[in-house]
Amino acid sequence: MEKKVSMQTHTGDKSYSCGECGSSFSRKEHLKLHTRTHTREKPYACEVCGSAFSQKENLKIHIRTHTGEKPYSCQICWSSFSQKVNLRFHMHTHTKERPYSCELCGKSFSRKEHLKVHTRTHTKEKPYSCEICESTFSQKQTLKSHMRKHTGEKLYSCEVCGKSFSRKQHLNAHLRTHTKEKPYSCEVCDSQFSLKTNLTIHMRTHTGEKPYLCPDCGSAFSQNGHLKFHMQTHSKEKPYSCEVCGRSFSRKEHLIVHTRTHTKERPYTCEMCESTFSQKQTLKIHIRTHTGEKPYSCEVCGRSFSRKQHLTVHSRIHTKDEADIY
Repeated sequence: MEKKVSMQTHTGDKSYSCGECGSSFSRKEHLKLHTRTHTREKPYACEVCGSAFSQKENLKIHIRTHTGEKPYSCQICWSSFSQKVNLRFHMHTHTKERPYSCELCGKSFSRKEHLKVHTRTHTKEKPYSCEICESTFSQKQTLKSHMRKHTGEKLYSCEVCGKSFSRKQHLNAHLRTHTKEKPYSCEVCDSQFSLKTNLTIHMRTHTGEKPYLCPDCGSAFSQNGHLKFHMQTHSKEKPYSCEVCGRSFSRKEHLIVHTRTHTKERPYTCEMCESTFSQKQTLKIHIRTHTGEKPYSCEVCGRSFSRKQHLTVHSRIHTKDEADIY
């Protein structure tokens, strides 16, 4: 029997066909496993957490998330992995091998599935749909993360303060608020950021790039969030209301700042003189009274100011002089 199975791999004989989709297999047990993709049958359950799997091998791999077992080791750097395939992919980091190339843009990848996901940036294909709100996604993992918005599930917890997150990358970003780590640096001005996306946004202050356009008036913005807030100036929508006085705001953060006029809360403290402020921006401006920093300069006479509005008022001196000349 073993000899017969072995021969089928050479001859390409696939005598076992799926009645649902027509896929063919050389071995009966492979057909049996495939059939579970249609029946959703998951006969192998984890005794620790109850997770269920369609294949015994997948359960075996899953168990290692509980035991911490990592039987596959890299002979170069001795990193360990719970799956053999992960070790194989890891080896590409040493060899720099990227055997899978995109036929459209030439970008190369170390893993075939990474190429497959990348290709969807060209085809715009989004094969994974949310059954609750019908949002579509190009990656299964992105859909999985999205589903947590509906379920409220937060799997990743901070060991320092206990705050929970639905995505691992959100936890990683949060941890930097404790470690103060800022691994992303601007090559132009050396400003540092804890998030790569913040660096990307910051770079636009140097390049002047404003990729987000208002469809109503054509105003351009460097951040999508700023465009969103701007759109409310057209709709006049003010969805955030103060529970104390009823005043409404177009932005949630404006409501938060306004609420402090009632609570008298001043959460921002100057480390030099211990003055307190209700807004972070006000503290930032105040710090300049200690540092002497004057970042706003007049283009006509070169005089500098610590506040933008002071420069604006000053500029009127020059525009008045021009009016007197004419």
